Amino acid sequence: MRTTLIQHHVNGQTSAGVSGQTQNVFNPATGQVTGQVALANHADVDSAVSAASAAFPAWADTPPIRRARVMFRFLELLNAHKDELARAITLEHGKVFTDAQGEVARGIDIVEFACGIPQLLKGDYTEQVSTGIDNWTVRQPLGVVAGITPFNFPVMVPMWMFPLAIAAGNTFILKPSPIDAGPSLMMADLLKQAGLPDGVFNVVQGDKTSVEALIEHQDVKALSFVGSSPIANLIYERGAHHGKRVQALGGAKNHMVVMPDADLDKAVDALIGAGYGSAGERCMAISVAVLVGDVADKIMPRLAERTRALKIKNGLELDAEMGPIVTAQAHQRITGYIDKGVEEGAELVVDGRDFDASATGEGCAEGFWMGGSLFDHVTQEMTIYKEEIFGPVLVCVRAPDIATAIRLIDDHEFGNGVSCFTESGSVAREFGRRIQVGMVGINVPIPVPMAWHGFGGWKRSLFGDTHAYGEEGVRFYTKQKSIMQRWSDSIDAGAEFVMPTAK
Repeated sequence: MRTTLIQHHVNGQTSAGVSGQTQNVFNPATGQVTGQVALANHADVDSAVSAASAAFPAWADTPPIRRARVMFRFLELLNAHKDELARAITLEHGKVFTDAQGEVARGIDIVEFACGIPQLLKGDYTEQVSTGIDNWTVRQPLGVVAGITPFNFPVMVPMWMFPLAIAAGNTFILKPSPIDAGPSLMMADLLKQAGLPDGVFNVVQGDKTSVEALIEHQDVKALSFVGSSPIANLIYERGAHHGKRVQALGGAKNHMVVMPDADLDKAVDALIGAGYGSAGERCMAISVAVLVGDVADKIMPRLAERTRALKIKNGLELDAEMGPIVTAQAHQRITGYIDKGVEEGAELVVDGRDFDASATGEGCAEGFWMGGSLFDHVTQEMTIYKEEIFGPVLVCVRAPDIATAIRLIDDHEFGNGVSCFTESGSVAREFGRRIQVGMVGINVPIPVPMAWHGFGGWKRSLFGDTHAYGEEGVRFYTKQKSIMQRWSDSIDAGAEFVMPTAK
């Protein structure tokens, strides 16, 4: 089979770099190698940073309205090529095509938001803050900034970062996951077609080596990261050590509480879609169902039936509900968690390890296939409850009341997303106010905020002070400067030896 080389994009040009190292890229549905991705070394990263540094002064001096016009042209191109991007995601990640279309659409939302950068960069002004003195604030770009992004959203998560960073006047280096790096070059090409100057957006493919080089490089002023909590914590600490601003989004164990008064049809739909969509490889996937009171006995048979009936096939087929696992290594890891759950005493109601891949599509027999798994009677002490599985495994915990459910969720180390299904306004209000989680859904299973609100969890799901995108994203990629001004004809004679005050 003919394979392609996924290269770097530096200063407007693609190249294989100087390291000579590559990694295989697979189609998860077939298990076949479809390409190789170049792996950068320190010299490759240095080249990208140099290009971004050289491009920064002119781009930062470009009026925001002109930067916004580039974003508008990029937006038009994205809309024209969105299905091509979605297909590329499916071929390298494995998620179903319709889900990939949704990913691209949510990324486009951020680009639309970034088109409003002239308004978003406006500062504050106070006339006559003191006698003859005016005071105002401005927000200015940081310089060269970088994004380190995960495999599960190769288009949307980078778009959480680079549209706002670039629109605000920074230059950007994207380090995507080597598992599905193809879409990164497609986005780079569309930005170039939109008229973005060379060097403003660069892509460095790679693994741990390129990440370390970005962390250590003195000319990289800020790092954005999405991935597991241990790596997020490490990047946050090491980035701070090197004097960088860091925004590191980590892992999740998202709970969905189902109250006895909930609409069970909608709750079942929500748990199946949010638990098994994208094979559970979402940071906002629901991986724990907290079943309150007598609702567990009513809902478990329905969950089991729907889990067994999932349409699992090649994601390019439009009726597919779930595609393959992203890699053979991830498949092995998820299988190990299921084994551990059985070993620790959870009831395995549906076993996805026994999935028959023969119905997934032509040429897919060697793909990384797995069915949905469903556990009941899971407890807080079990590994499958405590740790992020990142696969199609839904674990069910039983709670006697809402207070116990809230306490259970608050005790977990992660605080990314949570949901509560109820028809009670008072329960919904108290749940939303009390729960110690960053993103909350009431009868919404995956409460991913829209582009102008910002994304981020609490506890060990976020390391840093600001959430991704929205106005917090603008603040992350800019620094505030305060300017006080007066003119000579308003200055009183004589030196002042005391702290200035308003007069």
